Amino acid sequence: MVNPYCDGDVRPKGVTSMTQAIQTHQSQPLLTGLKDALPLMGGYIPVAISFGLISLQSGFSVLETILISTLVYAGASQFLFVAMVASGAPMWLVVVMTLLINARHVVYGPNLAPYMTKSPWWLALMHGLTDQIFALAHTRLPQLNEKQRICWFTGASLLAWMSWVGGTALGAIAGGELINQWPLLADVLPFALPALFLVLLAPKFNTKIWALTLGCTTLIALIIKLQGFSNAAIPVAALIGTLLFYVVKNQAKWSK
Repeated sequence: MVNPYCDGDVRPKGVTSMTQAIQTHQSQPLLTGLKDALPLMGGYIPVAISFGLISLQSGFSVLETILISTLVYAGASQFLFVAMVASGAPMWLVVVMTLLINARHVVYGPNLAPYMTKSPWWLALMHGLTDQIFALAHTRLPQLNEKQRICWFTGASLLAWMSWVGGTALGAIAGGELINQWPLLADVLPFALPALFLVLLAPKFNTKIWALTLGCTTLIALIIKLQGFSNAAIPVAALIGTLLFYVVKNQAKWSK
């Protein structure tokens, strides 16, 4: 059984005061991570259902569809992967385009690195890093001590991964029936994940530097997409946004 405290301590069964309640909550990083990630299920499952249905319609079997979500676990890349394979695109091009879409993780890693400990488990846990987990972790990890961080990330990323795989299985097995019964779902499902990501980023707009960076990044991504370079929009905008944040943040130091 997984120790929810992640520090080897044995906690009292009863909590009799507000102080004890807060301390107990803070001492259960794995459970806290699971709880913090619960809202992600509202965005992950609908989009995963959509992917499961589209993958099946593209010629993949139920097992292949579930394995793609289990092993690849990269929403936008998965949609692109099944579409390109179904259209007969060469595998080298599929791989290149998939890597291009996921290039934003080059930005995510350095931003989370200051909050990671030296545990070798972090490398394996990076399989669970998604846009939404990054946004959540970037807010929560600084609030935890070093011993709590890896367990919190394990709980949050594990629940998100399981909801994505579970939603994919549901879409592959019963997605067609769901769409037939509620046709409006076909139009609503794809918007769940982008909407969730925006909600997670919203708290970052409370400072001028973050508001400027996120606003410019969004505008750049939109301009690139409107120019017809949809696949390059997110990674290019993310890189430019990162450089902008670095320049603005260090402008005062450089001017001295």
